[in-house]
Amino acid sequence: MPEIQAAVCHAFGEKLRIETVHLRGPAAGEVMVDLDAVAICHSDISYADGIWGGSLPAVYGHEAAGRITAVGDHVTGLAPGDPVVVTLIRACGQCGTCATGTPTQCETPYDGDAGPLSMPDGSKLHQAMACGAFAEKVTVHHSQVVKLPESVPMDSAALIACGVITGIGAVVNAAHLRPGQDAVVIGAGGVGLNAIQGARIAGARRVVAVDLNADKLEVAREFGATDTVLASDPKPWRAAKTALGRGADAVLVTVGAIPAYDTAPRYLAPGGKIVMVGMPASGAVSSYEPVNFAAVGQSMIGSKMGDVVIRRDIPWMIDLYGQGRLKLDELISRRWRLDEINEAIADTRSGSAKRNVIMLK
Repeated sequence: MPEIQAAVCHAFGEKLRIETVHLRGPAAGEVMVDLDAVAICHSDISYADGIWGGSLPAVYGHEAAGRITAVGDHVTGLAPGDPVVVTLIRACGQCGTCATGTPTQCETPYDGDAGPLSMPDGSKLHQAMACGAFAEKVTVHHSQVVKLPESVPMDSAALIACGVITGIGAVVNAAHLRPGQDAVVIGAGGVGLNAIQGARIAGARRVVAVDLNADKLEVAREFGATDTVLASDPKPWRAAKTALGRGADAVLVTVGAIPAYDTAPRYLAPGGKIVMVGMPASGAVSSYEPVNFAAVGQSMIGSKMGDVVIRRDIPWMIDLYGQGRLKLDELISRRWRLDEINEAIADTRSGSAKRNVIMLK
């Protein structure tokens, strides 16, 4: 069984430890990928902090890219040497949600405790989010990867695996934003910036970015925001409605903050919808007045991983990148080594980074 270096979480809230662990080769339906890059998503940090619970010890990381080194039986269309994006979207292809085109909601359970990772003594090591990509290599189900053109840099490609598909997909697949409609994006971090450029790509008339950080709002304009509002301003929804001339057709909440969810309805136009993307801690509760939604035909929906079908949506996004219509390189704030992962996580926590990327090559 191959030995690899990985960043292991032994206790919630503590620093990750770089350790030698074991990774088995691919079983039927699986591929092994030698990783070049993995980005740090706030979901990784939330899991490591324990706000959603989970099994320990664990290896997090789910936004990665690399090259296939081995394939298991019954895998077609993929071969050693192929550059791929590695996602957390593991789909059986057979359950009710997969059969209706919603693989992000696959109903077939996966037990990360029984996955391909183990400690050197043979004890369990949880493969978090069916990925465990804070490591030199991963073994994942073939449904989780998409081939890349050789021309796409691995560090930029890694971002597609989560932040990009989640933000753009929330606009296109969940909100179904049409050309000429207006959007408000609450949160201008990694996912928020992609929701902003997703709204631009979708043909939005105006896109209002809302954030507590003025510097992030300046960056939001570079990604397609037509207007910006400081969330700390008194009644910021009024400024957003002034910019739009009315309420928004879609309000995308890309941060897991309850105050953002509490105020989101105030930005809506009649008939508009809130798309819930950011994930608060388990048990966190937000309050709404249902009568207001019913009276003006508004709605609220959740969006997991942008509701994407990765082998349909990722090639489209890569093509947009090749045309210069989708920003990927500009999302990277800084590149780090695996042994610097705790410093990279601290930098991500500060809120100043768009995306920090761990380079494994």
